[in-house]
Amino acid sequence: MCFAKSYKKERQMANAIRFLSADAIEKSQSGHPGMPLGMADVATILFSKFIKLDPQNPRWFDRDRFILSAGHGSMLLYSVLYLMGYSDISIEDIKNFRQLGSKTAGHPEYKHLAGIDMTTGPLGQGISSSVGMALAEQILAAKYGKEVCNHYTYVICGDGCLMEGISEEAISLAGHLKLNKLIVFWDNNNITIDGTVDKANSTDQIKRFKAVGWNTIEIDGHNYAQIEKAIKKAQKSTKPTLIACKTKIGYGAPTKCGTSKCHGSPLGEKEVAAMREALQWSYAPFEIPETILNNWREAGARNHQDYQDWEIRAKAKGKEFNDVIKGRLPENWDKDLKELKEKSIAEKTKVATRKASQMCLECIVPNIPQIIGGSADLAASNLTLTAVSKTITADNYNGNNIMYGIREHAMGAIMNGLSLHGGIIPFGGTFFVFSDYMRPSMRLAALMGIRVIYVLTHDSIGVGEDGPTHQPIEHLASYRCMSNILTFRPCDVVETAEAWQIAIEKETSPSLLALSRQNLPLLRTSAKENLTAKGGYIISGDVKTRQITLIATGSEVSLAEEARQMLKEEGIEAVVVSMPCTELFDAQPQEYKEEVLGKAPRIIVEAASPFGWDKYIGSKGKIIGMNGFGASGPAGELYAHFGLTSKHLVQETKQLLQK
Repeated sequence: MCFAKSYKKERQMANAIRFLSADAIEKSQSGHPGMPLGMADVATILFSKFIKLDPQNPRWFDRDRFILSAGHGSMLLYSVLYLMGYSDISIEDIKNFRQLGSKTAGHPEYKHLAGIDMTTGPLGQGISSSVGMALAEQILAAKYGKEVCNHYTYVICGDGCLMEGISEEAISLAGHLKLNKLIVFWDNNNITIDGTVDKANSTDQIKRFKAVGWNTIEIDGHNYAQIEKAIKKAQKSTKPTLIACKTKIGYGAPTKCGTSKCHGSPLGEKEVAAMREALQWSYAPFEIPETILNNWREAGARNHQDYQDWEIRAKAKGKEFNDVIKGRLPENWDKDLKELKEKSIAEKTKVATRKASQMCLECIVPNIPQIIGGSADLAASNLTLTAVSKTITADNYNGNNIMYGIREHAMGAIMNGLSLHGGIIPFGGTFFVFSDYMRPSMRLAALMGIRVIYVLTHDSIGVGEDGPTHQPIEHLASYRCMSNILTFRPCDVVETAEAWQIAIEKETSPSLLALSRQNLPLLRTSAKENLTAKGGYIISGDVKTRQITLIATGSEVSLAEEARQMLKEEGIEAVVVSMPCTELFDAQPQEYKEEVLGKAPRIIVEAASPFGWDKYIGSKGKIIGMNGFGASGPAGELYAHFGLTSKHLVQETKQLLQK
């Protein structure tokens, strides 16, 4: 490869990335050296000359965002962060790569280091979430001005990211919305774990990106002049840009360069030694010469004055902007929500909880400037639109609703990007059964601990005639066993409003609202306390005379209440427990949980898989649920067919008490 003489300094800076990466992976005896070695030249030009950040203020709101979508190449990012002078990463952290408790995990982990903008690793997630980050920048710039929000989103991705189907959905929407400040570097090295790309894929990626409205540039990824020219050109584009960087995986490794042998395994002691000789790097492992380190530190400090100038402009913007970028909710944002609860109780409002959710959004969206909603082409069914919803377009980003199209995969990842960027609280809707498409993104949201809200309607066999393909059976159980996600299934307007309040105020985890298609009666008689925050509570019945405890969620709480009244007529005293969020209930003190569940026999009823409910039934109890898939037919007939009726619940109670 040819390097111009004027780039001698940058060549040495790139070699610092290469050898820190190779040495750390060799010490760990685990890792992926190929990508850091191959993309070191691109990263050097990007970080030393273009990217806007300040290691002294790593969470600067107007910094450029960087996503290492090819997260297996994490040592490239760790090396850059150390070299640029981020205070929370030391040479010891580099040496502890992939060790238990280390900040430098196998893949970049959000919150482990201040310079990591998102957790990556599952291929395709990074490039897809970057669309959300780029969109967030445009939304906030349109609303508050480019003087306080004017930055780029940069991505390094590989062939794996582009092969994963989620990337197609995401880049398609990015092109449609003309997110011109999104710049993706494709590490075009023609290698995957199992060999050369052409063994499994023959897609012309340049034509593919052009077809969905992207600008494309092809360069030699080791030619510094071409890299610099391409970035300058991309920054002036009216479209998002793919820079196809033709690189050699494992650049500098004499015998493994250009092969899959250097993709996911340490190079080996002999190969690293030979690489030192080939690249004329005469320094010991983890040693960076002072001159080269100073060059990197100078690059890291070059935007410090820009940060200070921005701080002045940001303060001048006033309270709303500064609250928004710091994630602070407006005072009394929930005043209309409180009024809705009181009005619903007074009027005994009977609606589907999907409609209740829309009623809540009518109270929420006008009062929280950072709320951005959307739906995967199901807004008319999810009821995610409000009277003040304004759809974001390529011509006007100053809106609060995103038309994702039929792209659940991308919607999940884009919402992650919106949340990670900051200044936005995203919610998005689809049918509950289609949350399967979003599951990898939802899991990442839970892993990163970010505020994303999923409005998932048509939550049970109550979907009716659409049949088993549209009736979620196992979904509630599957999300309840996923760490750090709150799964709500409210029974009426009041519980729906309480769930929305919790979801909006919860900054450290995503929330899921499973909402009914069918109308449900108002069961709550008071909204003075947010009882949903306890996860489960006694909604009706006398604990002093309790003979049976009926535990239910969502639409089945009203069935349990009907059964309670029928049992009372026969002299059997039942208590109904509404359990809208098992995660919150499990977090309550043991004394409270025992008080709610009681010592009497328990029956649990839910129009879903019984999996996971065993821990609540006690020594004598029964679970009434779905042990298979649903069927096509009117909702009422389906509930009767599967034994989900108040009459059947009464029968089961009598049988249980007779044992």
